[in-house]
Amino acid sequence: MGLKSIVMVESIREIIGGKTESETRFYISSLAADATRQGDAIRGHWAVESHHWVMDMVFRDDECRIRRDNAPANFATITHIASNLMRTKVDKNSMRVKRRLAAWDDTYLESLITGAG
Repeated sequence: MGLKSIVMVESIREIIGGKTESETRFYISSLAADATRQGDAIRGHWAVESHHWVMDMVFRDDECRIRRDNAPANFATITHIASNLMRTKVDKNSMRVKRRLAAWDDTYLESLITGAG
Protein backbone atom coordinates (compact mmCIF):
# COMPACT_ATOMS: atom_id res chain seq x y z
CA MET A 1 0.00 0.00 0.00
CA GLY A 2 2.46 2.66 1.13
CA LEU A 3 2.12 6.32 1.84
CA LYS A 4 -0.19 8.05 -0.63
CA SER A 5 -1.18 11.24 1.13
CA ILE A 6 -0.47 13.58 4.00
CA VAL A 7 -3.52 15.32 5.41
CA MET A 8 -3.74 18.50 7.45
CA VAL A 9 -7.00 19.15 9.31
CA GLU A 10 -7.66 22.55 10.83
CA SER A 11 -10.54 22.52 13.29
CA ILE A 12 -12.09 25.49 15.03
CA ARG A 13 -14.58 25.10 17.83
CA GLU A 14 -16.51 27.58 19.86
CA ILE A 15 -16.26 27.15 23.61
CA ILE A 16 -18.28 28.63 26.44
CA GLY A 17 -18.13 32.39 26.60
CA GLY A 18 -17.91 32.90 22.85
CA LYS A 19 -14.18 32.12 22.70
CA THR A 20 -12.83 29.98 19.88
CA GLU A 21 -10.19 27.32 20.01
CA SER A 22 -8.31 26.07 16.96
CA GLU A 23 -6.25 22.97 16.44
CA THR A 24 -4.21 21.61 13.54
CA ARG A 25 -3.76 17.86 13.18
CA PHE A 26 -1.70 15.95 10.64
CA TYR A 27 -2.34 12.44 9.33
CA ILE A 28 -0.47 10.14 7.02
CA SER A 29 -2.54 7.81 4.92
CA SER A 30 -2.46 4.99 2.39
CA LEU A 31 -5.62 6.45 0.80
CA ALA A 32 -5.40 8.56 -2.34
CA ALA A 33 -5.67 12.32 -1.83
CA ASP A 34 -9.48 12.55 -1.92
CA ALA A 35 -10.73 15.08 0.64
CA THR A 36 -14.20 13.54 1.02
CA ARG A 37 -12.84 10.04 1.61
CA GLN A 38 -10.10 11.29 3.94
CA GLY A 39 -12.64 13.33 5.93
CA ASP A 40 -14.93 10.33 6.30
CA ALA A 41 -12.02 8.16 7.50
CA ILE A 42 -10.88 10.76 10.04
CA ARG A 43 -14.40 11.33 11.38
CA GLY A 44 -14.88 7.56 11.61
CA HIS A 45 -11.67 7.26 13.61
CA TRP A 46 -12.74 9.94 16.08
CA ALA A 47 -16.21 8.37 16.44
CA VAL A 48 -14.51 5.16 17.60
CA GLU A 49 -12.20 7.11 19.93
CA SER A 50 -15.20 8.96 21.36
CA HIS A 51 -16.94 5.66 22.08
CA HIS A 52 -13.83 4.33 23.88
CA TRP A 53 -13.57 7.56 25.87
CA VAL A 54 -17.20 7.20 27.03
CA MET A 55 -16.63 3.59 28.04
CA ASP A 56 -13.45 4.54 29.95
CA MET A 57 -14.68 7.72 31.62
CA VAL A 58 -18.41 7.10 32.17
CA PHE A 59 -18.40 3.36 32.79
CA ARG A 60 -14.81 3.23 34.16
CA ASP A 61 -14.20 0.27 31.84
CA ASP A 62 -10.45 0.10 32.49
CA GLU A 63 -11.04 -0.23 36.25
CA CYS A 64 -13.42 -3.18 35.93
CA ARG A 65 -12.26 -6.20 37.94
CA ILE A 66 -14.62 -8.74 36.37
CA ARG A 67 -12.27 -11.38 34.99
CA ARG A 68 -13.71 -14.91 35.27
CA ASP A 69 -15.16 -17.12 32.55
CA ASN A 70 -17.72 -15.35 30.34
CA ALA A 71 -18.33 -12.55 32.83
CA PRO A 72 -16.11 -9.91 31.09
CA ALA A 73 -17.84 -10.41 27.73
CA ASN A 74 -21.29 -10.44 29.34
CA PHE A 75 -20.56 -7.28 31.33
CA ALA A 76 -19.16 -5.52 28.24
CA THR A 77 -22.37 -6.37 26.36
CA ILE A 78 -24.49 -4.94 29.17
CA THR A 79 -22.47 -1.70 29.35
CA HIS A 80 -22.68 -1.29 25.56
CA ILE A 81 -26.46 -1.74 25.69
CA ALA A 82 -26.66 0.84 28.49
CA SER A 83 -24.47 3.26 26.52
CA ASN A 84 -26.64 2.87 23.41
CA LEU A 85 -29.84 3.42 25.43
CA MET A 86 -28.39 6.58 26.98
CA ARG A 87 -27.29 7.84 23.54
CA THR A 88 -30.84 7.59 22.21
CA LYS A 89 -32.15 9.84 24.99
CA VAL A 90 -31.95 13.36 23.60
CA ASP A 91 -31.63 15.86 26.43
CA LYS A 92 -29.10 18.33 27.79
CA ASN A 93 -27.54 15.85 30.22
CA SER A 94 -24.08 14.37 29.73
CA MET A 95 -23.59 10.61 29.56
CA ARG A 96 -22.26 10.63 33.13
CA VAL A 97 -25.34 12.50 34.40
CA LYS A 98 -27.66 10.18 32.44
CA ARG A 99 -26.01 7.17 34.09
CA ARG A 100 -26.44 8.65 37.57
CA LEU A 101 -30.04 9.66 36.89
CA ALA A 102 -30.81 6.13 35.70
CA ALA A 103 -29.35 4.75 38.94
CA TRP A 104 -31.25 7.16 41.18
CA ASP A 105 -34.55 7.69 39.39
CA ASP A 106 -36.62 4.68 38.31
CA THR A 107 -38.82 6.86 36.09
CA TYR A 108 -35.77 8.13 34.19
CA LEU A 109 -34.42 4.57 33.89
CA GLU A 110 -37.79 3.42 32.51
CA SER A 111 -37.76 6.29 29.98
CA LEU A 112 -34.32 5.11 28.77
CA ILE A 113 -35.45 1.50 28.40
CA THR A 114 -38.80 2.21 26.74
CA GLY A 115 -37.65 5.19 24.70
CA ALA A 116 -40.47 7.30 26.13
CA GLY A 117 -40.10 11.01 26.74
